[in-house]
Amino acid sequence: MQSDFVLRGGTVVDADRDGERLDLLIQNGKIAALLAPGTPVAEGVAEVAIDGLHVFPGLIDAHVHFGFGEKITEYETETIYAAQGGFTTILGYFLNNEAYTEVYEREQNYARTRAYVDYGFHFSVANEQHVEQMKEYVQRYGVTSFKYFMNFRGEEGRYLGLDGTDDGYFHDMLAESARIGGVKIVCHTENIEIVNRLRRKIQAQNGSTLKDWAATKPPFTEAESCVRAMLFAEHLGAQIYIPHLSTRMALDEVRRWRGRYDAVHVETCPHYLTHTEDSDLGSVGKANPPFRSADDVEAMWEGLRDGSIDVVASDHVPRKLATKQRPLWLASQGFPGTATILPVLLSEGYHKGRLSLRRIAEVLTRAPARIFDLSPTKGAIAVGADADFTVVDIDKERVVKAEELGSYSDYSLYDGWKLKGWPVRTIVRGTTVMQDGKITGQAGFGEYIARKTSV
Repeated sequence: MQSDFVLRGGTVVDADRDGERLDLLIQNGKIAALLAPGTPVAEGVAEVAIDGLHVFPGLIDAHVHFGFGEKITEYETETIYAAQGGFTTILGYFLNNEAYTEVYEREQNYARTRAYVDYGFHFSVANEQHVEQMKEYVQRYGVTSFKYFMNFRGEEGRYLGLDGTDDGYFHDMLAESARIGGVKIVCHTENIEIVNRLRRKIQAQNGSTLKDWAATKPPFTEAESCVRAMLFAEHLGAQIYIPHLSTRMALDEVRRWRGRYDAVHVETCPHYLTHTEDSDLGSVGKANPPFRSADDVEAMWEGLRDGSIDVVASDHVPRKLATKQRPLWLASQGFPGTATILPVLLSEGYHKGRLSLRRIAEVLTRAPARIFDLSPTKGAIAVGADADFTVVDIDKERVVKAEELGSYSDYSLYDGWKLKGWPVRTIVRGTTVMQDGKITGQAGFGEYIARKTSV
């Protein structure tokens, strides 16, 4: 696609519009004008017809994990996968004990020539050096969000090479983030002391189902940690983001707490909207947090409707199916998810009357852009923003087949599901990188996004 063009005939959906017919003028990879349908443009400007289709701002997946697929090529496979799902920007987590100066350079060497869509990084904080260097990471690398695992105490994080920490470390890390200003601390909320005791009991009883896995991590272990994280944040003036929220109990605590301290942001994931602990997927469905009850699933939909959940993100992990097909306690956790987020929200949300198109746009575009310092260039259809668009056929029905979506991972939780509503074109900074299920972009086109805090 030429860099200067006009998108004609589409219905624009964003966080402020549930559907408005507009033409969009693109110049030099930016949105130059929002035009009434049929408005003439300068001679020689290409016209791209998208009659009957909806145009969302380019989707943002704020929760992707790198380092679990083929290390050298995962920026290629997983950004292809993102483009297939209509995502124009992804934010990837790194879990390391080493200084991130080395991690950043190494990962950029992999990504620069391979990414098909734009990308940014979150760093996980796991030792004193990470806290000491946090300000440098913000200023030097444009990383403004850091993940802390409340469950990694003692040896719990050793499988990822992370040191165990404690609440004293958590306190000082939050204090440093507040001192820097504008930094978001992503808090994995899980009370591991309770989990470990329950796990030993259930394993001794030969538990082997997803319901047994969920029983080791009951809702209280998530909710109690949410309260502790929010209390710490309020006391220290820090901003926190709670990823992959999964239970009604935790969501109710968030709702109550925001009445006294609102610097708390919340994410859920598509699998907590579609799968329960009664699923027959066996170890393939193992995740952390686990699948929950049907009532918890309904609570997540309620939270999306009423705005108490800000973001939907994938928690994408590109592992092979073979790593899942083991006895429950040995199977790996997590699964691929980016490419099916929008079809799930459209099919199970919009088409079933649970969510408006505007609300879907909010949780996949403006909210993650605002929270993670991607605005104003990302997350909106507005003059001056990047020309990132997800063009959608909201009535298109398609059966999910993992092999068609491009990830290193070779399966999907939704394999065989017929979902209604699919992206048919992904445009990144004015360039089409996916059209009708075919990748048309080039490896290395995706750009790294160095973010700046809002403070």
